[in-house]
Amino acid sequence: MSTIILKDTALVARLRAGLLDWYDRHGRKLKWREGGRDAYRVWLSEVMLQQTTVPHATPYYEKFLKLWPGVRDLAAADDGKVMAEWAGLGYYARARKLLECARTVVRDYDGVFPASETELLKLPGFGPYTAAAVAAIAFGLPANVVDGNIERIMTRLYAIETPLPAGKALVRDAAAQWVDAVRAGDWPQALMDMANLICRPKSPACGECTLSVACTAKARGDQERFPVKLAKAPKPRRHGVAYVMLNGDRVIVERRPDKGLLGGMLGLPHAEWRAEPYGAPEVRWRLAGSYEHVFTHFALTQQVWVKAVSEAEATALLRDNNAWQWMHVGEKALPTVFAKALKLKDARVEPDLFR
Repeated sequence: MSTIILKDTALVARLRAGLLDWYDRHGRKLKWREGGRDAYRVWLSEVMLQQTTVPHATPYYEKFLKLWPGVRDLAAADDGKVMAEWAGLGYYARARKLLECARTVVRDYDGVFPASETELLKLPGFGPYTAAAVAAIAFGLPANVVDGNIERIMTRLYAIETPLPAGKALVRDAAAQWVDAVRAGDWPQALMDMANLICRPKSPACGECTLSVACTAKARGDQERFPVKLAKAPKPRRHGVAYVMLNGDRVIVERRPDKGLLGGMLGLPHAEWRAEPYGAPEVRWRLAGSYEHVFTHFALTQQVWVKAVSEAEATALLRDNNAWQWMHVGEKALPTVFAKALKLKDARVEPDLFR
């Protein structure tokens, strides 16, 4: 395993100050930074930004703040409403943990997030990264915040050869050398902005980087090789069928069980996701097409079967399936895996479906 070669502490202090100066001039203007050090806003943004991008997360963040401006508001929110507003952000277990955490903060901490990394780690949904980020950004504590962006910077600075995830401990050791009580909350944000704007995965702008004089990878000329990662095993493939049952501008959707994949979300009724492909549609169903979707642990090929249902047929279907209900097309956002089905041209509401 690689070892971390400690950099001169005086050099680290000088480069750290230089990067913070750069951050003051060039830091991104992000919506969650407008709220200052409010722990609720910091936490909400950090949860939303997991596994997604700033442009994608920003409108969700703004909508959540408008609907639930504080942790007490979110704690009192209807579960279904929160899950519906989360639709499209993915990784839906985060939304369930979001509610659980808000209610824990209100119940056990009188609505105030604890200003301690140790206490934050006790909250639902808080792992080492989220606890460190909230401790640093919201409370100004010298916490060792390490996300994928900071991993990229540290693996390049120290030329860490151990592939991730095995090399994560080395990355944390490297990042810890730069943690300081001075502007503790700005430091991880400065690193993230530099990773986004300069130390990019491809074509890093090393000539503009205030840390480049200490970057081992730059000195060797192989910056883009870092971070070193093990090749990913191919995801297993599953097959499914999404059922689009229409009556006018309404479509039948189902409330999924609270536990399991996409728990608590609205979605389309569908066939079991299995290893074997499905055949042609059954009688009265029309094949509108198929699409691909990738989950964390498997890839899905899903057919879309469309059928027009009469009012009487729909009433019987909803009576026999307690989790089913009507939704006007476009009224609510569905999880992406089901929204893709409704976006297929032939799955849209069209008059010829009723002839």
